[in-house]
Amino acid sequence: MRRRHLMTAAATSVLALALAACGQTGTNSPGSNGGAGDKPYIAIVSKGFQHQFWQAVKKGAEQEAAKEGATITFEGPATEKEVEAQITMLTNAIAKKPAAIGFAALDSKAAEGLLQQTKSQNIPVIAFDSGVDSDVPLTTAATDNTAAAAEAAKHMSELLGGQGKVAMVVHDQTSLTGQQRRDGFIEWMKANAPGITLLPVQYGDGDQAKSADITKSILAANPDVKGIYGSNEGSATGVVKGVQESGRTGVTIIGFDSGKAQIDAINSGVMAGAITQNPVGMGEALVKAAMRAVKGESLEKKIDTGYFWYDKKNINDPKIQAVLYQ
Repeated sequence: MRRRHLMTAAATSVLALALAACGQTGTNSPGSNGGAGDKPYIAIVSKGFQHQFWQAVKKGAEQEAAKEGATITFEGPATEKEVEAQITMLTNAIAKKPAAIGFAALDSKAAEGLLQQTKSQNIPVIAFDSGVDSDVPLTTAATDNTAAAAEAAKHMSELLGGQGKVAMVVHDQTSLTGQQRRDGFIEWMKANAPGITLLPVQYGDGDQAKSADITKSILAANPDVKGIYGSNEGSATGVVKGVQESGRTGVTIIGFDSGKAQIDAINSGVMAGAITQNPVGMGEALVKAAMRAVKGESLEKKIDTGYFWYDKKNINDPKIQAVLYQ
């Protein structure tokens, strides 16, 4: 009888060890922070999944992760106005103890407390697309949004002959991208186009339907508007929709980003042109920087991922096609 008890106890110990082993974090699971034999895990929290732009960033991040031998997760709130939902996602990402975090902030100030937490836990943070008011991120992989918005303003002025009333539908005023794409456009116009009158900025949360309604209201209140600028994919697509639904013609529309709706609008002549970023390249730069940080390598404070003007004349150029997304 004693022998049977001893055998049972031994079997129980073996089973317990096996279960414990099964419960350990695998090499491809969140929580694998790059220990011996593990793939480094990078948790990426974006501003949303609402637009194809974020799918393109995700594609670039996945491609680079495969090259670097890393594992990533990529998530974001349903819309780009859900700051609290994004903060919850960042909180959960930190709890998984990743090797590094990629973060594109909806609100440049709201995440500071959490970012300080990552610093205390020695989790490197790479900002992307939209920077934060914090010294925690080691670098920011992003478009020079101020310069890109100035380029949009320059083309708008040229297309209008330096004269006329121009409206702006901006995606938000809390993220650095929203602020920079607004201010870059305004500052260029003030410095270089005295004949352009800018209407007060309207904010559409990057939502197509809301931006379309705002556009229709602008046109109803200002029938002499000559141009409208939309500062991201949702804003620009909404502007196109609003102009079309209002029945107006002769309004010069300039957008930001790409996506099928904007590409179709440019090809059809409804939209004059747009600024495109390099979202796939941004995703690649984000993961590349994260892996350098994991290895303890130093990083430059900013990684400029570039921007391009495109219109009906150059939209089929291979260089432009490489940075557009459907």
